[in-house]
Amino acid sequence: MHWSFYIVAGVTLLSGVAAMSFRNIVHCALLLAVTFGGLALLFLQLNAQFVAFAQILIYVGAVAILIVFAILLTRGSELPAERLKSVTGWWSGVVIALAAFIAIAKAILASALARQDTTTIPAAAVATIGRDLMDKYVLPLEIVGLLLTAAMVGAAVIALQEKRG
Repeated sequence: MHWSFYIVAGVTLLSGVAAMSFRNIVHCALLLAVTFGGLALLFLQLNAQFVAFAQILIYVGAVAILIVFAILLTRGSELPAERLKSVTGWWSGVVIALAAFIAIAKAILASALARQDTTTIPAAAVATIGRDLMDKYVLPLEIVGLLLTAAMVGAAVIALQEKRG
């Protein structure tokens, strides 16, 4: 493995752990965006350009920014008046997370794909997917765009009606 993989993986893991541990929700949301960005970099290193760009557009560009704006607009950055301390809940969470990690690691190591030595270049590059979207699938792409726009306008109308009521 290349040294850059270890750096990106370390930053991604640290930002993910920090996003779960910090008390300030704004800092947690920003660290979540850093985690999403690190995952996109890992996908780029694995030659999965389309997945990396989708990760950046959908998660970093939309979900993380939506979370930050929702927190800032609802004043959710204020810390709660009382601090919750539950040691048994924390340890049970650690045990469940470790059990899930071990189960997933065993499944990955037992798979046939993990034992393959050959690496193949993916047949569909980002340019090919983009060309196909603009040539063969332009009508479904436009329909999905209109559907998402209608859903966004509908959500805004519902939110405004609830605010007035």
